[in-house]
Amino acid sequence: MAIWPRFSEPVSPGLAAGVKLVWSAFSVAAIQPLHLEHHVAETKETVIFVHGLYMTGLELSLLRLRVSQAGFDTHQFHYHTVLEPVRANAQRLADYIAGLKAKKLHLVGHSLGGLVILRMFEMGVKIPPGRVVLMGSPVHGSQAARNLVAKNLGWILGQSGPDGLAEEYHPQWHGQRELGVIAGTAGFSLNPLRPDLPEPHDGLVSVEETHLAGATDYAEVKTTHTGLLFNPEAAEQVIAFLQNGRFQSA
Repeated sequence: MAIWPRFSEPVSPGLAAGVKLVWSAFSVAAIQPLHLEHHVAETKETVIFVHGLYMTGLELSLLRLRVSQAGFDTHQFHYHTVLEPVRANAQRLADYIAGLKAKKLHLVGHSLGGLVILRMFEMGVKIPPGRVVLMGSPVHGSQAARNLVAKNLGWILGQSGPDGLAEEYHPQWHGQRELGVIAGTAGFSLNPLRPDLPEPHDGLVSVEETHLAGATDYAEVKTTHTGLLFNPEAAEQVIAFLQNGRFQSA
C-alpha cells in the first residue's frame, strides 16, 4: 500500500499530483538502504517534519520515507515561508499539533523550519512528549540572509527575515525535551551568498550558526544544506536520535 504524503492544509491538484509522482518514485529498491536492523520502533510514534524557506515539504519526501521505514508515523507541516512571519507560523504549527492527538510526538525541522519549532517552544506551548531534531537550522540567524539585507535584497526573504533568518539571535535550550542538532559541512564555492560565511559550512549555513546552547547532542555530516534531506547518513542520524535521544558515534 502506498503511503501518500499528508499536508497540513489543502494544496492544488497539480501539486498533489506532483507529490504523489515523486513519492511513488522513492521505492525501497530505488534508494540507498539504511542499516535499520536496530531502527525499527516497537510502537508507532508521530514525527512532524517542518520544511525550510521557499519549500513545500515535497523535498522532505525521501527523508520522511526513510523515517517511516523505521516505524514512525510521519506528517508534513506546510506553511507560507515568505508571506507570514516566523512567530505566526510557530502558532500555526502549535495548532496543527493540537489537532493530531498524538501520545508521543517528535519534531524534525530543516533550516527555517527549525526556527519555527524553536519559536513555538518560546511561546510556552504544551505538546506531547518527544524529541526534536534540527537540520541545518541557523538558530543564531543567518549570515547569508544578512548579506542579502546588506545588498538591499532582504525583500527576498519576505516575512521570514525579520525576527527570523536576518536577525542576530542568541537562543538557549533549557531542556524542555531532548534536542539534537545536525549540521552540514560540505560548503561549495559557487554560492554568491557565501562571502563572510565562517567555515565550515554547508553552503548556506555555517556550523557555528547551528550551535544551540543546551542541546542534548550534536552531529556533523559532510553534505550541503539541501543535501541534508537526501543524505543517508543524515537520515540514520535523525532516526537514531528520535529513537534514543543520541546520535550515532563516528
